Amino acid sequence: MKSILVLCALIAVVYSRPEAEAYDTRYDNFNAKELAENLRLLKSYGNCFIDKGPCTPEGAAFKKTIPDALRTSCSKCSPKQKELIRIVVKAFQEKLPETWQQLAKKEDPNGEFKESFTRFLQASD
Repeated sequence: MKSILVLCALIAVVYSRPEAEAYDTRYDNFNAKELAENLRLLKSYGNCFIDKGPCTPEGAAFKKTIPDALRTSCSKCSPKQKELIRIVVKAFQEKLPETWQQLAKKEDPNGEFKESFTRFLQASD
């Protein structure tokens, strides 16, 4: 009887836990492909992210999320957000590698999240 009560208590604790906090979905319809294809726009966002230029409202919101997304390999991202981030990061890596290196150095100066974030970028979930 005692073990049944303990089991019920454990189940209650698991089901009452709040779900992991998720990122704001306000920009889930952001056109990441357009950003990736427009070098001038990509440079502008890159400058925003590395503190070398002004930010649009979207850029400012993304900039706030970047450190946590990098450290957690986007664990709080929705599937749509993961797709958008992969598109934008790959565009930086391919078209503006110096900006990407500056951003990576800024947000992960010791490279401790590089391997896990690279795995996230290569995943297809």
